[in-house]
Amino acid sequence: MTSIPTFAILLGGALEIDDRVRALIKDARAIAADGGMAHARALGITPELWVGDFDSTSPELTEAFAATPRLPFPAEKNFTDGELAIEQAIERGARRLVLVGAFGGERTDHALSHLLQAVTLAERGLDVVLTSGIEEAVPLLPGSLDFDLPAGSLFSVIAFTALSGLSLTGVKYPLDAADIAFGASRTISNVAEGRMTVSLLSGRALVVARPHDFSGA
Repeated sequence: MTSIPTFAILLGGALEIDDRVRALIKDARAIAADGGMAHARALGITPELWVGDFDSTSPELTEAFAATPRLPFPAEKNFTDGELAIEQAIERGARRLVLVGAFGGERTDHALSHLLQAVTLAERGLDVVLTSGIEEAVPLLPGSLDFDLPAGSLFSVIAFTALSGLSLTGVKYPLDAADIAFGASRTISNVAEGRMTVSLLSGRALVVARPHDFSGA
């Protein structure tokens, strides 16, 4: 069986490394976006490319990864370093993307951009998952997805549009073909009961999980 070509994109957000993170990036090729290269050291991996304007890169990091090929861009550009790194991965054949360090960090605008971009990448046919170690997310488009989360862990469905026909099974608070208004909080802080299924008739959303958070159980 042929595995899906997978790239880990190292972004500048928060990261706490655990077994789930390591499993997500197992056998993946890696591309770092500017200061996201700091995660390479923590993960013990060497990216094949380092992309960005390098305004978030320390001299120490530059020295440690001096042998890594770089693709520099000017600071004044129309794309984030993360988006540039993602496009490089796609050019190299990526069909699955693991956005490592996609949450948190100093820039809320960048983190929000990663969440929105994940949905547009899914619409292009890519398999996308975002992780910080504390949180994970996958895009939800019309269709059905299965998730294997620890029983009792928290998750939410974050809608980027009005949602039609949202169904949740294998969860504490199930839904059956529900219509969810854009901006409604009804789908926040649900609880997985192990393997669960999320399906959607129309709309765009993210399923955001906290696999180590059992505060809702």
